[in-house]
Amino acid sequence: MPAPASGASSATFTIGELAREFDLTLRAIRFYEEAGLLDPQRRGRQRVYTQRDRTRLKLTQRGKRLGLSLAEIKELVMMYESPRDTVPQLRRYLEVLGAHRADIEARMADLRTTLDEIRAYEAEARGLLKKQGG
Repeated sequence: MPAPASGASSATFTIGELAREFDLTLRAIRFYEEAGLLDPQRRGRQRVYTQRDRTRLKLTQRGKRLGLSLAEIKELVMMYESPRDTVPQLRRYLEVLGAHRADIEARMADLRTTLDEIRAYEAEARGLLKKQGG
């Protein structure tokens, strides 16, 4: 998740425009707003999203594709928006990605074991069928 571009433009977006662009429901965008990932301005009852919100939504979607939790995504987005040094940010980013990778690798190993067991049961069932003339 690269850092959001600084010097954001003055472009604004409606919730519907963002929903169409990111193929999300209005409810999903409101959920991200409630989670503190988006902070739209208000014009009466209408939400007005800035380029910053659009970038945060893009980073959120990227984090979701990686399988990160909402808390991890929020932490990383907030880190990238802070004026702090990038070394701690990158270290934390690597920690989050490393932990997530390790979790996926463990789940994949479990799935491989399960697949091996299924293959063995299938072979056993085929052998029994063959013995019984089926």
